Amino acid sequence: MGKIIFLDIDGTLCNDAGLVPDSAKEAIIHAYERGHRFYLCTGRSKAEISDEVLALPISGIIGAGGGYCEIDGEVIFHHVFDSAELKKMIRFLEGHQIEYYLESNQGLFASAKLRERLIQLSLGDSAEESEEGQKKIAAIQWFLDLLIEDSSLIDYEDVNKLSFINHSVPYEVIHEEYDGDFHMLRSTVPAFGPDSGEIGLKNINKKTAIEMVLEKIQRSKEDCLAFGDGNNDLVMFEAVGVGIAMGNAKDELKAAADEITLTHDEGGIAHILAKLN
Repeated sequence: MGKIIFLDIDGTLCNDAGLVPDSAKEAIIHAYERGHRFYLCTGRSKAEISDEVLALPISGIIGAGGGYCEIDGEVIFHHVFDSAELKKMIRFLEGHQIEYYLESNQGLFASAKLRERLIQLSLGDSAEESEEGQKKIAAIQWFLDLLIEDSSLIDYEDVNKLSFINHSVPYEVIHEEYDGDFHMLRSTVPAFGPDSGEIGLKNINKKTAIEMVLEKIQRSKEDCLAFGDGNNDLVMFEAVGVGIAMGNAKDELKAAADEITLTHDEGGIAHILAKLN
C-alpha cells in the first residue's frame, strides 16, 4: 500500500518565488503513479493556493493551518472565527496601525494600506520605478492580485485565519493580547518581518487536522510522511511516522526531523523520495 505524504507549501513545495521546482513536480507525479498519495498541509487558505500547485495530483487539502480540510473535493471540516470576536480583533489591530488580511475560502480581504505596505517591504532599498524595483514587485504580483480591498464584500462568518503585517509594536504585545484564546504564530514569511504573525483558532493546527484526515481515510500514522520547513511544522511531524525537514528549514525543525533533505531549489523533495524509494 502506498504512503500518505503531507506537503507544506511555502518554503517546502514552493521556493521563495512561490513556484514549484520542476524536480518536485516530476517526483510527485512519479510517486503518485506508483500508488502514493499527496495532501497539502499549509498555513495558506484555499483561495491562496496557486493553480500551479492545484494542478499537481493532490488527493486533499489541509489549509488555514489546520482550519480547513477537503478530501477528493469533499469538504470534511471548516472551522471559522466567531464574527464578534473577529471584529474586536480587527479594531485592536487598526488601533495599533497594524495591516492585516482576513483569510477565507472566498478570498483574502486586505486592510486599507496592506497593498502599499507589501510593496514597500518588497522594494527594500530599490526605487519603485527602477528596473530592479519593477522586478521585485512582479515577484509578488501573484499575491497582490489575490487581495480584495472592498470591505463590503467580507463575510465575517466565513473567516478561518487572520495574518498581520506588523512594524508598529513588538510581536509580544499582540501575543499577550490573544495567546490562550487563539492560536498565535510568528509569520513564516521572512519578508514580513519578525513582529508579523498569524492568529488562528485555538486547538486547531496541522496535527489535529492530519489526525482527522487519517481517521477519515482509515490510515495510520506509520503510513505517513510529512515535508516542512518552519517551526509551525513541528506539530505536523508529531502526527506522522517520518518527518522530513527541507535543507532551508529552521534549525528547530531540523532537530525534530527524522530526515533532512536538500533545499527546495536543490531538488529536496525529489532527493528524499528517491532515497526512501
